[in-house]
Amino acid sequence: MQVAFYDRTGPAQEVLQLAEWPDPQPGPGELRVSLRWSGINPSDVKSRAGLRSSVMAFPRIVPHSDGMGVVDAVGAGVDSARIGQRVWVWNAAWGRAFGTAAQYVVLPQAQAVALPDNVADEAGACLGIPALTALHAVLLGASEGGGIAGQRVLVSGGAGAVGHYAVQMARALGALQVIATTSTPQKAALALAAGADATVDYRQPDAAAQVRAATGGHGVDRVIEMDIGANAALSLEVLRPGGDCVVYGSGASPFQLPFFPLIVKNLNLRFFIVYNLSASDRARAEATLDALLRQGRLQHHIADRLPLARIAEGHERVASGQAIGNLVLSLP
Repeated sequence: MQVAFYDRTGPAQEVLQLAEWPDPQPGPGELRVSLRWSGINPSDVKSRAGLRSSVMAFPRIVPHSDGMGVVDAVGAGVDSARIGQRVWVWNAAWGRAFGTAAQYVVLPQAQAVALPDNVADEAGACLGIPALTALHAVLLGASEGGGIAGQRVLVSGGAGAVGHYAVQMARALGALQVIATTSTPQKAALALAAGADATVDYRQPDAAAQVRAATGGHGVDRVIEMDIGANAALSLEVLRPGGDCVVYGSGASPFQLPFFPLIVKNLNLRFFIVYNLSASDRARAEATLDALLRQGRLQHHIADRLPLARIAEGHERVASGQAIGNLVLSLP
């Protein structure tokens, strides 16, 4: 099979290589997916660049956690009826050496989820990280009687890969009002088309005042935050007393938070990473996502489709932040 891999961290053009490897075979409890699409996420780019650690977790790494394909072989204990099933996969490269930048991937059977017939192939490569991150941020707190229903919600980066899904999911799951922060008219139009009631340019000095005005002075009940390191001041200012700031990312580590706004407003901070969802949270998110997909409630914004041979270019585009939406690679 054809694969893309790296055996040291560094710039994409220098470390990413193409090669032919033997086709993998599924073991007990595993299945093999003949991949059609591989999704590139910022976390894949950061790992390859060595931004989290320059120490390789494995001698050679096939990157990318997200992908879509068709099950073509199963190991012992896996129902043979799954052969021929269209699936999307998650966590293929999380704690593993073999992700989806290859013609085949072998995974535990639970990590390959049936893709509804009405969903385009390449959209399946956008679900494991972008869609599930957005959905968990929307659902978080539902088991406590919360969740998004009836809430005023601010989605940070409402045109991004996660934010675009979060706007749609908040709307579909009963949010009272959805506001998105964006930085350009093009991104604002994308967020509005996804279902946002209003957009605010987060770079403007009166951005917080604009958000409060949009809520009639109420403030927002929940912020879905993509970069707490950069956006903390805005997010904490627009939350109502007792509101939730749900954080899934930060461009800076460590970062600082102002203590007084947090305590005087009794705010709640919730942090999560989609790779480490509990079994119950993942099951809930997968079931909810499946229902939204089957109902045709979600738009999938694909920034570009590139062949596997152009993987280094794809990594560079994701790293630059210029790709609006998800970038996916087609497998030969």
